[in-house]
Amino acid sequence: QVELVESGGGLVQPGGSLRLSCVPSGSIFSIYDMGWYRQAPGEQRELVASMSKYGSTNYADSVKGRFTISRDNAKNTVYLQMNSLKPEDTAVYYCNARRWSPKLEVWGQGTLVTVSS
Repeated sequence: QVELVESGGGLVQPGGSLRLSCVPSGSIFSIYDMGWYRQAPGEQRELVASMSKYGSTNYADSVKGRFTISRDNAKNTVYLQMNSLKPEDTAVYYCNARRWSPKLEVWGQGTLVTVSS
């Protein structure tokens, strides 16, 4: 069973930056698509950014130009660089790994990001 561990959340002022990290148990990037999701209180969990096992990326419209998903194979880590943070970015952020065949999805425990002055 693959496990994911997120870190890097915290309190930041509007306009600030934060970088989240996700470390999976084992080297899985060649067979899993990776993604970052977030869930604000009372709202549905939404996709923020994703990266396929081939390296292609996608972003939610609300974060395009501000957030960047990246991968460091040597460090076995997926990152979410968040710049120009807004209060509406406040949420618990989750790392996600997805395998298509056989089908399997794994979630991290989440890390809280709070954007407030």
